[in-house]
Amino acid sequence: MIFLYSAEKAVMSDKHLPLRQIVTAAMFALIALGLSMVSPTTEIAWVSAILVLTIYLFAFEIVDVDVAAISIMVLLGLTSLLAPLMGLEQGLVDNQKLFNGFSSNAVMSIIAVMIIGAGLDKTGLMTKVAAFILQVGGTTEKRIIPIISGTVAFISSFMQNVGAAALFVPVVSRISARSGIPLSRLLMPMGFCAILGGTVTMVGSSPLILLNDLILTSNHALPPDQQMETWGLFSVTPIGVVLVATGILYFVIAGRWVLPTAKKDAKSSSSTASSTMDYLHNTYGIDYALYEVVVPEGSELAGKKLDDVETSYRVRIIASKRSGQETRIGPNTLARDTEFEPGMVLGIVAAPEHLNHFVEKYGLKKRDALRTFAESLAATKAGIAEIVIPPGSNLVGKSARDVWMRKVYGIAMVALHRNGKTLGEGDNIRDLPLQAGDTLVVHTAWDNLTRLKKDRNFVVVTTEFPQEEERPHKLGWAALFFGIALSMVLFTDLRLSVALLTGAVGMVLSGVLKIEEAYDAVSWKTVFLLASLIPLGLAVETSGTAKWIAEQTLLVVGDMPVWVIQAAVAVLATFFTLVMSNVGATVLLVPLAVNIALGVGASPALFALTVAIATSNSFLIPTHQVNALIMGPGGYKVTDFMRAGGIMTILFLVVSLSVMNLIF
Repeated sequence: MIFLYSAEKAVMSDKHLPLRQIVTAAMFALIALGLSMVSPTTEIAWVSAILVLTIYLFAFEIVDVDVAAISIMVLLGLTSLLAPLMGLEQGLVDNQKLFNGFSSNAVMSIIAVMIIGAGLDKTGLMTKVAAFILQVGGTTEKRIIPIISGTVAFISSFMQNVGAAALFVPVVSRISARSGIPLSRLLMPMGFCAILGGTVTMVGSSPLILLNDLILTSNHALPPDQQMETWGLFSVTPIGVVLVATGILYFVIAGRWVLPTAKKDAKSSSSTASSTMDYLHNTYGIDYALYEVVVPEGSELAGKKLDDVETSYRVRIIASKRSGQETRIGPNTLARDTEFEPGMVLGIVAAPEHLNHFVEKYGLKKRDALRTFAESLAATKAGIAEIVIPPGSNLVGKSARDVWMRKVYGIAMVALHRNGKTLGEGDNIRDLPLQAGDTLVVHTAWDNLTRLKKDRNFVVVTTEFPQEEERPHKLGWAALFFGIALSMVLFTDLRLSVALLTGAVGMVLSGVLKIEEAYDAVSWKTVFLLASLIPLGLAVETSGTAKWIAEQTLLVVGDMPVWVIQAAVAVLATFFTLVMSNVGATVLLVPLAVNIALGVGASPALFALTVAIATSNSFLIPTHQVNALIMGPGGYKVTDFMRAGGIMTILFLVVSLSVMNLIF
């Protein structure tokens, strides 16, 4: 217990913890001390103490979770040096195996799926998927969550859940940007349902894949009349489907209370492109916003040209879409001689009062949010930028009208700043001859702005805008190597990490991703969190701590009704999967569960299935690969998982046990 006390003391001295956390630390220390006094061996006592310390560090986030995990790994390594002082013959973990987590199948697999996901995203495929989901689900949280979560759960039922989640992280990120829904409110439902999707088929998660092999192994020691039947591919489907439905309903109904809303820091630099146009208001005093309107049948606007109304009504049309045609935005699309037609959808930048006057005058239909242009005018695709006319520019002395600026250069000028004065719509800014030093405030697509940076006629002032180079021409290669990796996972016995790394390396060799982009795609926080926890799971398993805890728990409930014993088995599996691999928990608990079931006259196959299902009940802390994956992008804290995951854990236990006993 010396290590537990000294570690907690060192952490507290730097943080000046409040009284509540100090009291809690003392309670955890007493729990660890109590476990050490009843533990059958010194080794189990020390592992129990370190396990309690880990739970404490995770629960209260004294340090970042990845730092906590690395610290625990180092502490386990130091036990080899301090074994004599601890009353041990050797360290709790062999130092030759201490860093095996970094080369483990799970960690290498998650690195590979991150790279594969980035490759598919680079081709623009995920952007199209996001646009489709937005088109179907709109921009409301209660419609988007079921679509995303249900889709990921379905994919997860046939492939590793972390792979399904990794593929959809960029999709969810784009949906968040386009819908205005915080990413933190979409990623957790998606991640939880990816985990739940692993219970839909017998190939959805590693424990279920292992289950039939463990059943056959147990059958060798059983008499003929007690032999267990193996489970079919879709035997667990009713359980999994109900669990997925429960997860989706949980977030739809209770999401407003249990999901966090991560706030992003607002940038006020003059070089920051802002889709909300706050910068325009703060710097130039113009209160513009982005709107979408529809020209209905019978509107007097039909037949008129853009040039007939823009200056008069102080509106700037930046995008249009005719019925059955593609969206028109950027160079060689919109021009001042473009005619309005019935059914045409318009994207307009204007002050609210000017827009309302324009809408009322021509009987237009103003939409509450972007729908047609949700993709093309999203903050990640287009926005407000500042461009300066330099000395020597060919545009000096010419007006925007003279050069057809919107049509030729793809920039819609909404304001002009000259000699400390800002001119806007209604001030004939497109008729004024341009001068060296003029600042043009324009709305443009970001890919167009990237091209303008190379045009000597302009100096692009805005620098902080999405400049990712999409490679749609590489979609075929990306799809090929993704298909190869997925086929290897589903139809061969090749190790998961090797199959996925084949796809990841193919992405790099084919030019879908540059190697630097592949490195950047990996969340190293996730990698270190998972890899550093693996030695703890090894210590819990090899020291006999897991078996001892299981035996003690089942000893307490041994004389209770069968359903209570089954629930205890499920709770044990849930606990072990939080602190060790779900595969390790399954291998350890299935033989115990089978023997207990035989002893109380219950179905051993059902108890074995209870273990394999319950090892997916990993929502309480971010130790599951999926939770670790979404923690960084979602800006989550451990307390966020404890709040949302605590209720989900209870729901999982109640629903899974009820459905299992109802069906089997």
